[in-house]
Amino acid sequence: MKPKDQNKVEAIYRAMLGLVRQRGLAGITMQQVAREAKMATGTLYIYFKNKEALVVALTDKCVRHVASNLFRNYNADAPFKTGFATIWMNIVRHRIEFFNESLFIEQSFHSPFVSNETKLALKKSFDPLLLLLQRGKDEKIIKDVDSFWMLAFIIGGINEIARRVNYFNRKASQQVLETNFQLCWDGIKAA
Repeated sequence: MKPKDQNKVEAIYRAMLGLVRQRGLAGITMQQVAREAKMATGTLYIYFKNKEALVVALTDKCVRHVASNLFRNYNADAPFKTGFATIWMNIVRHRIEFFNESLFIEQSFHSPFVSNETKLALKKSFDPLLLLLQRGKDEKIIKDVDSFWMLAFIIGGINEIARRVNYFNRKASQQVLETNFQLCWDGIKAA
């Protein structure tokens, strides 16, 4: 048996990401993925036995990619605001640059294809951010709000920036990002 062609796997992933952006995850068929990837449907089934297997594999790949970028240049021993700014900027830049990936992750996590065990395991890779937020609360640097809700506020703003850049073709200059970071900071910092 010959090994699978990694270029074909990447073409399948790119096709799936593009289709999710255009149509949403629920409405995509394996035939559409194959057509978008410019291969026969039978070839697609050599690589992934069904849509669920494709979604699970791509979710894992995308989340690992996000996690590898999320904490780039982050130093857990740095002052809180410095560490938070590093992570915030990493997230927003990643969401802008890899927008289709972000859309896919969001939809796959709300699909029946990804098990709760997988969701929990993948979410665990983001623990350093939760630890940082807890440290900020313990040091009374940020508001003592449940991290679950604080993340909704933080990530919600980041997601909207990425949407505006990608859907409205707006540029997120360094100044725009710094201004938005300051707005986020003003929202979470302790009084």
